[in-house]
Amino acid sequence: MPKPWTSKLIIKALGVEKCNGSLDAAVEDLTLEKAMGVAQEKHGLGHLTGADLKAQTKEIIGTCVSMRVKIDGHWANDALAIINKGEWDERFN
Repeated sequence: MPKPWTSKLIIKALGVEKCNGSLDAAVEDLTLEKAMGVAQEKHGLGHLTGADLKAQTKEIIGTCVSMRVKIDGHWANDALAIINKGEWDERFN
């Protein structure tokens, strides 16, 4: 897996030393804009395959699912559903 690891960049964007990882105690919450920033950084390194910023950000949010990190107060899977419905499209412009 290419470095820097996506999980490390997410932790850096959160401003924490490590994520809790426990579903019951998960408190980490990343803004969509910070997720986009991580996506731009990873894309700039040639590490993402998504065709555009929206697809690349979805790749980052996919990592947030396993890390138990919320996106704008939503569980990562729910945030992906919101993105897929187009509800946050204006934020990708």
